[in-house]
Amino acid sequence: MIRVLLVDDQALIRGGFRALLEIEDGIEVVAEAANGEQGVALAAEHRPDVALIDIQMPVMDGIEATRLIAADARLAGVHVVILTNYGLDEYVFNALRAGACGFMVKDTEPADLVQGVRVAARGDALLSPAITRRLIGEYVARRPEPAAGALDVLTNREREVTALVARGLSNDEIAAHMVISPTTAKTHVSRAMTKLSARDRAQLVVLAYESGLVTPRRP
Repeated sequence: MIRVLLVDDQALIRGGFRALLEIEDGIEVVAEAANGEQGVALAAEHRPDVALIDIQMPVMDGIEATRLIAADARLAGVHVVILTNYGLDEYVFNALRAGACGFMVKDTEPADLVQGVRVAARGDALLSPAITRRLIGEYVARRPEPAAGALDVLTNREREVTALVARGLSNDEIAAHMVISPTTAKTHVSRAMTKLSARDRAQLVVLAYESGLVTPRRP
């Protein structure tokens, strides 16, 4: 059973998402919150698998709520998905840097909402290669020069895997590219995430670009 926490200041949005999710087998909405502060408290209380968190709310916004959840070792199993009205923007990028595993727009199709929850619960990033390229091209490329040696803790193999993750490849695609087993590819990805204190693949992507390991591809 995938346990979901809904955090949004609009009761209508929460109710709609609850209705869509709870008709699905294997998904249960365990709690609702109207702001980020309540969301953090309920995440600690219920330890959901997935927290769907609105990015702009009163009292505490979604970015700060995500940061607090990601910083709490007790909540390592809580995968945050940011909800936004506007699609990809600076707020979403900052939420990903804070520890969100991905994002969805609020008017997403019901099937995509359900699939997104299942993907997030597995610990995968909700970032398609196309979204990753746009994210990096628009935001990471503006930032200051990368810090030298940021990835020195990685082996050459782990650096190669991290670069492929940043290009949007799945574990199976990484395995085929490197001529290794999917299990070995997953192990390399996990070790890189551990060494870099990356909560998930989304943060690994951001770190790969911010460190200069991978550079944005211009059209």
